[in-house]
Amino acid sequence: MHDEVAIIGAGLAGSEAAWQLALRGIKVVLYEMRPQKMTPAHQGGYFAELVCSNSFRAISLLNAVGLLKEEMRRLDSLVINCALEARLPAGGALAVDREDFACRITEHLLGNPLVEIRYEEVGSVPTTRPVIIATGPLTSPRLVRSLESFTGLGNLYFYDAAAPIIAAESINLDKAFFASRYGKGGEDYLNCPMDEEEYEHFRNELSEAEIVPRREFEEEILFEGCMPVEVLAGRGKDTLRFGPLKPVGIEIPGSSERPFAIVQLRKDNKEGTLYNMVGFQTRLKWPEQKRIFRLIPGLENARFVRLGVMHRNIFINSPLLLEPSLQMKSEPGVFWAGQITGVEGYVESAAMGLVAGMNVYSFLKGDRPLVFPPETAIGSLVNYITTGSSNNFQPMNINFGLFPQLPTKVAKKNRKEMLSKRSLEELSSFRKKFHLLLAY
Repeated sequence: MHDEVAIIGAGLAGSEAAWQLALRGIKVVLYEMRPQKMTPAHQGGYFAELVCSNSFRAISLLNAVGLLKEEMRRLDSLVINCALEARLPAGGALAVDREDFACRITEHLLGNPLVEIRYEEVGSVPTTRPVIIATGPLTSPRLVRSLESFTGLGNLYFYDAAAPIIAAESINLDKAFFASRYGKGGEDYLNCPMDEEEYEHFRNELSEAEIVPRREFEEEILFEGCMPVEVLAGRGKDTLRFGPLKPVGIEIPGSSERPFAIVQLRKDNKEGTLYNMVGFQTRLKWPEQKRIFRLIPGLENARFVRLGVMHRNIFINSPLLLEPSLQMKSEPGVFWAGQITGVEGYVESAAMGLVAGMNVYSFLKGDRPLVFPPETAIGSLVNYITTGSSNNFQPMNINFGLFPQLPTKVAKKNRKEMLSKRSLEELSSFRKKFHLLLAY
């Protein structure tokens, strides 16, 4: 086959889609505007750069995102394989060295003779077909205007935020200590304990701090799964203690005393020279971040190598626009992938790239679309973004609430295990049914 596919955007979804097509012998032209033109959140020019957390979240098959990763691994996902190769100790989570991960993705694609890279901004929807639009939540303003006209629906968006990163050598280990997170894995997290007085002072300062104002034309829509820490602080006395500052299961070394609240830091690179503040997405002004976060015990002299940033994320109204193949209903040959489709999270975005890549291959062969069973993690996510309500469509992480109910009642404690088992069985049957498309 000598067909050629254009993919706009070399983020997690675009990179995954390019890989899936190249595996099947399809030539890909992958467009990426970085590093010639940067976004407000990206730092460099590697493909699939992680701009928020360095965690791909839980690895357990009893967690929906862990199950999603396993399904993708079984389908030879480039993103998941590279994440496993760049893995850092993080208890029950899959955390990665950001640079190592992005470098591996980039090297795989640059080294593939079927993938041509064009470092340029795409300002309008290409006329070539098929095309995959995987420009992500930070789509360039010029292309956003084109997409608004192309879809006819105007612009949908919400705010997202990235947490600060701290130099390890600047953390006071006389106050901070290593321990496991929720008793899972080794002592992979660095913990900064607070007593009640320290917590109250910190929360009050956080609640009253100066934030970066939004532009006048931007309505504020915050995604609950990535809520800025100062917003949580303003919601009540204990909101933070039931969220990112949850002290459950951790004791201060050398005593049986439990902290009133705790801030956790996680390695951000293999060398352990950088740590990110878990759950500390923020829109605070940079001087305020330095002042307030240094109130945390152990971070009095913290050196911030990256401060938190806030940016607007773009997504389309997928239930109105997309088929379960991620092809546009009104524009044959135009496929969408990644966070711009209304999924939330690294793994979810990459999964949509995988689905789009496979379905473009099916489109080129003239075969019927690949519709993943809703009983699978991949299928349940696609089902949500393509059949959900279009009236108030909002981004969603993968969760077991998206899966169809089990046919028979099971004990609550066994429900996740049964859902996971059914999912992998359905994926196995699906692969056998479409073996010619899923094989390479």
